[in-house]
Order: sequence, then C-alpha cells, then structure tokens
Amino acid sequence: MMPSVGSSYAGRTGLESGRSAQCYGSSVSEQISQRELRNDSGRIMRALDEGRTFVVSRNGRPVGELRPLRRHRFVTAVAAVEIFRNAPGLDWERMRRDLDEVVDQDINPRG
Repeated sequence: MMPSVGSSYAGRTGLESGRSAQCYGSSVSEQISQRELRNDSGRIMRALDEGRTFVVSRNGRPVGELRPLRRHRFVTAVAAVEIFRNAPGLDWERMRRDLDEVVDQDINPRG
C-alpha cells in the first residue's frame, strides 16, 4: 500500500502519487510540507545541490518555492579572447552619440 502524498515516506523516497519526480525532468517541482522542510532539510539541501526545485506548502497550500541558485562559471582570459575574436569592431564615436541621446548627464540632482 502506497502512503499518501505529503507523508514522511513520500518525502524520503522522492515519490509523489506513486511516481518518481525525476522522470519528468527538472521542470517539475516536488511539493514538500513545512514539516518535511524542517525534518528532512539535509536531503532537501542535497537535492538543491543536484538542481532540483521544491514547492513548500503549509496546510496543503503552496506558500513558497526553493530553487538552486545559478552557479557562476569561470571563463579564462584565453577563452574570452577566443569567443570575441571574430566580433565586429566598436565605433566609439557612434556609441558615445547613442549614449548621449539616451542618458541625461546633467550634473544637477534630479530630486
């Protein structure tokens, strides 16, 4: 017999409605209760590290979302130069004119 959704068994195993949440890809969020968040924070943190997303509910109603932060990727200077090697040149005078049309560079405060 399968425990109901939201039970501690479903939270520990990652099963919802008898289906694995992972088979649907990363766009499907696993719903967890406030109690599961408190009692099983270690598993949830590891899942966040793996890129999984959670919807936290209180009394069966969704109240928030936990999702992993985007990781910053380090790009070496050599790789950056290679990426922009074939980029078009920059017309500094045209760029200055375009900026002057859009940006107010008056030194007086606006407030």
